[in-house]
Amino acid sequence: MSLHIAVLMGGWSAEREVSLMSGNGVADALESLGHRVSRVDMARDVAVKLSELRPDIVFNALHGTPGEDGTVQGTLDLMGLKYTHSGLVTSVIAIDKQLTKQALVPHGIPMPGGRMVRSEELYQRDPLPRPYVLKPVNEGSSVGVAIVTAEGNYGNPISADARGPWQEFDELLAEPFIRGRELTTAVLGDQALGVTELKPKSGFYDYDAKYTDGLTEHVFPADIPEEVADACKRIALDAHRLLGCKGCSRSDFRWDDSQGADGLFLLEVNTQPGMTPLSLVPEQARHLGISYAELVQRIVDEALA
Repeated sequence: MSLHIAVLMGGWSAEREVSLMSGNGVADALESLGHRVSRVDMARDVAVKLSELRPDIVFNALHGTPGEDGTVQGTLDLMGLKYTHSGLVTSVIAIDKQLTKQALVPHGIPMPGGRMVRSEELYQRDPLPRPYVLKPVNEGSSVGVAIVTAEGNYGNPISADARGPWQEFDELLAEPFIRGRELTTAVLGDQALGVTELKPKSGFYDYDAKYTDGLTEHVFPADIPEEVADACKRIALDAHRLLGCKGCSRSDFRWDDSQGADGLFLLEVNTQPGMTPLSLVPEQARHLGISYAELVQRIVDEALA
């Protein structure tokens, strides 16, 4: 069945360029499947544009705020438009790393401890023993993440002049640094697709490592013990269900390989995972014989169901 699909992309978050890559890839795939596609670069007049277009469904290819935090979801709900991926309540919770912990940890999902800290507090004392991680509570793609180590060059305590997320955000989430390996698992519909290990060529898996070709090696399936792979898939699927995710999601983990499955910790659940050529959900799907176009169609089908 041919549909008129508006692909919502771009916007003004720190992940705008990634969203444009995702959105254009999705739009090309939908057109190849015979759908009529309207490409919409998210702006403040998005409701007016969508009212004029009157699509059958909106494919939400936005990343970060306001496309991933419930704002767009609430707008589309008010307009009576069907849309892909997670709804308002799920989006509000999952974009906020602290709310995600409050929703998942009581159900036995292992996540790092930590606490919220005012950025100005960092100039007086460390909120946790070093090493620890500082991150914005509601940004994706590792935007604004800093790892504070004993020998790091941020100062001790952190200098107000040192470049870092404390200069951009009033409040940050401080978590213990988990040594070890970076793992990720995609969920499509009601199936965990597999586990990829991410091996940055240098440093950690930050924004540049995620979206610059050649900076990170993707190993799929990850060369890890079966019990750890099973735990990743089980936790990712449980988190997807507990949060009420729709379409696809991606769960990111740190694994301390000196502790077996007990060293596995969920870091966050992405309700709008990337759909770029380097993105992990399309890659895992492809390894399972699901083409990019089929993946996009499945996400649309679930939104319509």
